[in-house]
Amino acid sequence: MGPEALQKKLEDESEGLKKIQKDLSKTDSRRSHLDSQLNENKMVKAEMDVLEENDVVYKLIGPALIRQDLTEAKCSVDKRIEYISNEITRHDSALEKLTTEQDSKRDSLVKLQQQLQQLLVKAAAKN
Repeated sequence: MGPEALQKKLEDESEGLKKIQKDLSKTDSRRSHLDSQLNENKMVKAEMDVLEENDVVYKLIGPALIRQDLTEAKCSVDKRIEYISNEITRHDSALEKLTTEQDSKRDSLVKLQQQLQQLLVKAAAKN
C-alpha cells in the first residue's frame, strides 16, 4: 500500500474516531440527564411515602394543576423510576460499546501511523 492510500485510510479512521467520540459525548450527556431525572423522581417518591391516604395530590398538566389520586400518583412515579432506570442501563451499555469501539479505532490509528512513518522512512532512505 502506497503512502497516499495509507494517508487516506488514516484520515478515514480519524474521521471514524471523531464520530465515535461525538456519539460518546452525546450518550454521556443523555445519561447524566437521566441521572438527574431519576434523582428528582426518587425525591418525589420519598415525599409521597410520607403522605397520608387522605392527603390531596395535584399533578401539573400544562398550565393547570389537576387533582390526582394518591395511589395513582405513586404508581405513576414508580413506573417513571422504572423506565428511567431501564434507560440508564441502556445508555450504560451503549457507553461501554462506544468506549470499546473508540479504543479499537485508536489502536488502528496508531498502527496506521506507524506503517505510514515506516513507509516514509524507507522512501527517504532510497532517495
